[in-house]
Amino acid sequence: MNISDVAKKTGLTSKAIRFYEEKGLVTAPARSENGYRSYAQKHIEELTLLRQARQVGFTLEECQELVALFHNPDRHSADVKARTLEKAAEIERHIEELKAMRERLLTLADACPGDEGADCPIIDNLSGCCHQKQH
Repeated sequence: MNISDVAKKTGLTSKAIRFYEEKGLVTAPARSENGYRSYAQKHIEELTLLRQARQVGFTLEECQELVALFHNPDRHSADVKARTLEKAAEIERHIEELKAMRERLLTLADACPGDEGADCPIIDNLSGCCHQKQH
């Protein structure tokens, strides 16, 4: 099957498919005499795995490991589960960091009068300085 067929079946763009191929994340497709890529069912599975793994936050490097595990008949589900739980914990840390950032922004916004004046506690706080009014 050609790249546009694969794109429709996987929900990826042709550009993304070529990118994953270029990065060595998927098995290289066969090439016909005219140089066109020819994809098989295994490519659909690899690319679907990549798309869905990326959607839940796995990095390209982590996706490469998942594709290797996908192809490894001796893999242990415990390894896949451990990687998945590590990713979930990493996402939880990011959520906490984002919550702290949001709270800081809300605190800064609360301190700002939001009027037509030039004095802005947000700028003062973010710049680490205080502007003194000049007489």
